[in-house]
Amino acid sequence: MTETNSTAIDVRRNVRRVLQVNGEALDVLFAPYKTLLEVLREDLALTGTKHGCELGECGACAILLDGKPVLSCLVLAVECEGRAIETIEGLGRGAELHPLQAAFADLGGAQCGYCTPGILMTAKALLDGEADPGRERIKEAIAGSLCRCTGYQQIFESIEEAGRRMRCGTAHPAPAAPATVAEP
Repeated sequence: MTETNSTAIDVRRNVRRVLQVNGEALDVLFAPYKTLLEVLREDLALTGTKHGCELGECGACAILLDGKPVLSCLVLAVECEGRAIETIEGLGRGAELHPLQAAFADLGGAQCGYCTPGILMTAKALLDGEADPGRERIKEAIAGSLCRCTGYQQIFESIEEAGRRMRCGTAHPAPAAPATVAEP
């Protein structure tokens, strides 16, 4: 291959890049034509990000790139060196769920779960930027995420509840006080 500029890449050869994924620098060797979605799933075994339409229409592959939601099926991985990539695997910390994950589990925001990682990452970006978004703002933020199971009501409620929990500093609601029975 004859290079006419210093940034030309031979698509027949793998490239090595250091990707910052979920706060960790990972040295990755991959084909330069691969999308970020493909590198995450196939080369890094981070399968929480889902293959959906691969056309940028369903939102199943949404991740955060420098804190902003992007569709990883539309981004070449070679363009991501030096940028912060956050996937669903980086949302919780160990056994501790992120308030979004806990609220989705508690309120039934995840049905089959296929769209859930993309919705959670998009909702995280929203809640990181706005502490108390209203229902219309939530609808607008996740408009690019298609769900065929819930009809969105539980998703909206889960995001609202997660926002409340994040403002209060809790992942799960406080346990209800035991009911007292008056003695006759």
